[in-house]
Amino acid sequence: MRFTEFNFQPTLLEGIESSGYDTATPVQEQVIPLIMDGKDLIASAQTGTGKTAAFLLPMMNRLITNNHHSKVSGLIVVPTRELAIQIGQVIEGLSYFTNISSIAIYGGSDGQNFVAEKKALQTGADIVVCTPGRLLAHLKMGYVDFNGIQFLVLDEADRMLDMGFQDDINTIIGHLPKKRQTLLFSATMPEKIRRLAREILHEPAEINIAISKPPEKIVQKAFIVYEPQKLPLVKHLLQSTPHRSAVVFCGRKQDVKQLTRDLQQSKMKVAEIHSDLEQSMREEVLQGFTSGRIPIIIATDIISRGIDVDTIDLVINYDVPHDGEDYVHRIGRTARAEADGIAMTLVSEREQNLFADIESLLGKPVEKAEVPEKFGAVPAYQPMARRPRGGGGGGGFHKGGKKKFYHKNSGRKN
Repeated sequence: MRFTEFNFQPTLLEGIESSGYDTATPVQEQVIPLIMDGKDLIASAQTGTGKTAAFLLPMMNRLITNNHHSKVSGLIVVPTRELAIQIGQVIEGLSYFTNISSIAIYGGSDGQNFVAEKKALQTGADIVVCTPGRLLAHLKMGYVDFNGIQFLVLDEADRMLDMGFQDDINTIIGHLPKKRQTLLFSATMPEKIRRLAREILHEPAEINIAISKPPEKIVQKAFIVYEPQKLPLVKHLLQSTPHRSAVVFCGRKQDVKQLTRDLQQSKMKVAEIHSDLEQSMREEVLQGFTSGRIPIIIATDIISRGIDVDTIDLVINYDVPHDGEDYVHRIGRTARAEADGIAMTLVSEREQNLFADIESLLGKPVEKAEVPEKFGAVPAYQPMARRPRGGGGGGGFHKGGKKKFYHKNSGRKN
């Protein structure tokens, strides 16, 4: 289905065309008509399915059609500043030929940015994209007027609840009018998400697009190793595997820092990104990575859902994530925009059960690649034999025109 078939306003169609959109994805085909009909929605859709445009386009079309006059008409709440920035950039592109204004609000910035955000909220921004913490800081000051909110979007709601934002979300919703259209997007649908949906949605339509499996075009490989073999093997893989841009994911900030130092000492051009970095530094690293000046970044899961760079053709998991969905999101950073990609995971002895759970989620085993002889003997892959007695696993995962832009965007530090 082409975007011209949705009966969008001409100025919005110009933005769609200039952004390179032509044919709708499955989630867009199903979600856009429901939102345009004014229905509340709960949708299972993961990053890479096109869900951002799926909720933005009908929202923006309604604002154009109704000649909006409220200070804030649409509120989009997301778990991380990276995702807030990314959605803000998509809004800029799609709304370029309209008079829709927007601002992304996230934390970790200085006082000057807070003042700019305050001014934007007071004078009005049609669409506000935010992380919960920073928005609450503004709400507590008493000058935010959300009485005209027509749309509330909770994006990646499962991740927000996992990060402890439940109370913050409830507080934000308490400041909104009861009569509104609410859209909830989540990669997984555990009971806590369904409970939240029952509390805030009115007779919602339900769409299940997200299949928690990566695209078939991603070549997945696993290296079964002892923990001390990981560092030299990562060096070898980065040096021997042709790539334009690579991301190495680590579960802990300490590992990100140590691995970055070790690789830099080997004269490799790498940079790190994690929550201990100031926001300006994180943006600088991402800009360098996007431009190609920095070919390799070492990162925590903070960017596993918030970065969309078409040139990423290699992802390495330095460790096995505890959540199967995180594995899917990590390796989903590669093979974007119809490109090919390789995802490699280093699996230590203690991580074998976790990886077996991920293979169960994927519905098939991941190819076990041969570790070069120079790294010495490696353990056998025997995850079931390593499970503790009593049926417990070694971890697990949850399945379960005229323009006004505010370029400062702001939430809780991750």
